[in-house]
Amino acid sequence: MLTTQLKYSELFCGPGGMTLGAKMASDEHSEIKIKHLWATDYDKDACKTYSYNICGSLDDKSVICIDVRKLNFEELEHPDILSFGFPCNDFSLVGEQKGIDGEFGPLYKYGVNGLDIFNPLVFVAENVSGIQSSNNGNSFKQILKDLENAGNGYNLNVNHYYFENYGIPQSRHRIVIVGFRKDSGLNFTVPEETHNKDNYVTCKDAISLNPLTKDSLNNELTKNTETVVERLSKIPEGKNIWNVQDDKDFPKHLKLNVKRAKLSQIYKRLDSNKPSYTVTGSGGGGTHIYHWKDDRSLTNRERARLQTFPDDHYFIGSKESVRKQIGMAVPVQGSKIIFKSILDTISNKKYHIK
Repeated sequence: MLTTQLKYSELFCGPGGMTLGAKMASDEHSEIKIKHLWATDYDKDACKTYSYNICGSLDDKSVICIDVRKLNFEELEHPDILSFGFPCNDFSLVGEQKGIDGEFGPLYKYGVNGLDIFNPLVFVAENVSGIQSSNNGNSFKQILKDLENAGNGYNLNVNHYYFENYGIPQSRHRIVIVGFRKDSGLNFTVPEETHNKDNYVTCKDAISLNPLTKDSLNNELTKNTETVVERLSKIPEGKNIWNVQDDKDFPKHLKLNVKRAKLSQIYKRLDSNKPSYTVTGSGGGGTHIYHWKDDRSLTNRERARLQTFPDDHYFIGSKESVRKQIGMAVPVQGSKIIFKSILDTISNKKYHIK
């Protein structure tokens, strides 16, 4: 059987969630194999995490730690697959939604630049749901136009993924754009959903089955203050601080004095019978995701399980750096499902790289 090997590269690679999913899909495919070529990110810890887990060393030269705005694309080898989960800060519904007018919004253009220079067979771009509505939807229209016309032109498939509907133990909703080069004659098919409210993989399934130990990687407990522990003890499973702090018997010293928008995830306990709410990479007090039963925040390894990273994926850096890496990553199993469909699309059409 003829095996096709596809060279894979990634911009904004983070700790390797997208790449690991692609490699897993490749490992299970009989005809097509994906080979890491190069990856880049500006976060030093994320680059070390990626290098250690994907390449087998802390400082593999194929992992380039640099601001993408300073990256010399012309010096890089051309990949067959280019992925880029460009920064979501300016598209998030939580932020100001400056879109392509913000500091990070224009970074998608470096993905376009990569397509212009490398003209890969296929690309995968990922971002938050809010990208559709920033700048009254005009940002997203421009991004899609630029991606479609990049290189020799691409057939785009744009889908709003609800990852909990694919067996991910987390309600994580993302826009994923898959583009096949037009001259390939290939068109991506969105994988069918496999789960619903009757058979979701719950946060309890992810965290409690095959229990973690104190020696598990990145599994250090956060030292919550006595006030936080007491506050959590007053919040029922699946509820947040706003559900209880106006109760007449709720202690005054545990109340939050917040006059701005009251985010629903503040001091919110998980519901053990449902997928987790969205794992985020940053945020102050009350945003660390809280256990459904124990009066504590989750460990980074528990968050990594919600992002479907395997337990041997070692995150490098401080506790807050690791938290950021995990929250910004693409769920590994979500990536695997998408890349399986990509590889099936190629093999079913009997397309081979020339």
